[in-house]
Amino acid sequence: MKASRLFPVVGLAVLLAPELLSGQSRDAADLVARIRTEGLQRSRALGLYRTLTDEIGARLTGSPAHVKAAEWARGRFEEWGLANPHLEPYEFGRGWQVDRVSVEMTEPRYVPLIAYPEAWSPATAGAMTGPVVYVGDKTAAQVQAMASQLRGAIVLTHLPQTEFVGGDRPQPGLADRPIATGNPALPQARSTTPPNELLPLLRQFGAAAALRPSAYRDGTVGVTGNRTTAPDGVPMLVVAGEQYNVLARLAASGHPPSLRVELRTRFFEADRNSYNVIAEIPGRDPALRDQVVLVGAHLDSWHTASGATDNADGAVAVMEAMRILQALGAQPRRTIRAALWSGEEQGLLGARAYVAQHFNTPAARDQLAVYLNDDPGSGKTLGFYMERNPQAKTIFDRWLAPLKDLGATRNVIESINATDHVPFNEAGLPGFNVIKEFAAYDERTRHTNADYPERMSEDALKQSAIFMATFAWQAAMADEKIPRTAAR
Repeated sequence: MKASRLFPVVGLAVLLAPELLSGQSRDAADLVARIRTEGLQRSRALGLYRTLTDEIGARLTGSPAHVKAAEWARGRFEEWGLANPHLEPYEFGRGWQVDRVSVEMTEPRYVPLIAYPEAWSPATAGAMTGPVVYVGDKTAAQVQAMASQLRGAIVLTHLPQTEFVGGDRPQPGLADRPIATGNPALPQARSTTPPNELLPLLRQFGAAAALRPSAYRDGTVGVTGNRTTAPDGVPMLVVAGEQYNVLARLAASGHPPSLRVELRTRFFEADRNSYNVIAEIPGRDPALRDQVVLVGAHLDSWHTASGATDNADGAVAVMEAMRILQALGAQPRRTIRAALWSGEEQGLLGARAYVAQHFNTPAARDQLAVYLNDDPGSGKTLGFYMERNPQAKTIFDRWLAPLKDLGATRNVIESINATDHVPFNEAGLPGFNVIKEFAAYDERTRHTNADYPERMSEDALKQSAIFMATFAWQAAMADEKIPRTAAR
C-alpha cells in the first residue's frame, strides 16, 4: 500500500462560486467543506478496504463469500445509523466456490503451474495424473478420431498463446478531446476447432479436464466463467500463458508432458437468490424527500484474487461516502440511497433487478433524481462519463470544479458501457459512471489473479469517497433533478 499523505483543505471561498453562497445553497456549501474534512481527517476507507479484500476476499456472485460481504456491508450501514439497511434478493441461480486447485507438471521435470478454474466449473474426479493430449491444432474431425485417447485425459484445448494484453485503455480524464471509452478489445486464446464445437466433443468422449492459456503476461491469469455451465461438464482451467505454451510446444513436438491436476469445487442450490445491499439517508424537504439520489457500485467480483480494483475500491467509495454524510448529520432535501450490487460480472443482474422492481412505472421513474456509479478502474476519481447529456454536464462541471485540487480533472461528454449505470440509462433514467485512473487496470488486474489491494493507495480511497459524497450531496440539495435523455 502506498504511503498516505493528506490533501490540502482549501477555503470555502475557493471551493464554490459566489452565486452558490446564498439561501438554501449556503447550507449545501458548508457541508461540502465539512465532507472534505471528515473524509481526510477521520476516514475509515482503508479499514473498510482491507476488510473487504484481505479478510473476505473474492466475492463471486452466489458464493458464501459474497453473502458474507453483503451481510458485512449491511452491518456497517446499520452501525453508522443509516435508515433501513437491508439485503434485497433477486433470483440468480446456483452458487459456486472453489475449495482446492492444483496443477503441476511432473514430467519431463517438476513445475508448479499457475492455474485457476473457470467459475462454475465442476470438480475433477480426484487428483488425476498422466500425459496431456493436445488438440489445439486439430480439426473437429480429427478430434472425433481421437475419441479413445480423450477418455479420462487431461486435454490442452488451444494453440500456444502468441498475442498478449499489451496495455490499458486510453485515459479519458486527462485531455479535452474525444476519446474511445469502454472495455478494450483483448486478445483471445485461439484453437483450430472453435470452443463451442470442441467442448461438447470433450464432454461426449469423457475428457477428465481441459486446460487453455491466459492472454495476460508474466504469470497473470485472466479468468471469468459461466453460471450456466453444466455440473457434469468437463472441468476447465486457465493456465498462465507462458506456462501453457511450454506444455503445448512439448506436446506438439511429440513429447507430451505429464501433469497432476486436482480441482475441488462446490455448488450451492439451497438459496438461489443473490442480494443487493441497500441503505439510505432520508430526505427532509416535504416537496422533494420522495425523490432519490442513488449512489452505487458492485460488491461482487470474480474468484481468483481479492477483487480489489474490481470493485472493492468502488464499493468502499460508496460506503465511506455514506458514512461521511451520516457522521456529519447531513439532512439532504432528497433521499440519498446507497446500493451495493451483486451480479454485475454476470450481466449487471443486480442493477437490472433493482430497476425492474423499483422503476417499473412512469411515476416511479420520475422519483429518481440521478444515479451515480463507481466502476471500473483503479486510483483516483477524475470525473464522470456524461452519457452525451450536455445539460447534465454543465451541472456536473460546476460540482467538479471545487474538487480539482484533490485530483479531479474533467467530466467527458462520452458514454461508457458494461457497468451498473447502463440499466438506468436503458430505462430513460439519468445514470452516470465515474472516470477512474486505469494504470495497470486492463493490463494487469481486471478479472485476474493479480487484483490485490496494493494497486490502490489510501489517498485514492479517501479522494474517491469525498468525490462521491460531494456529488451525492450536491444532487440531493439541487433545486432541480438532473436532466434526462431519451430511453435507449
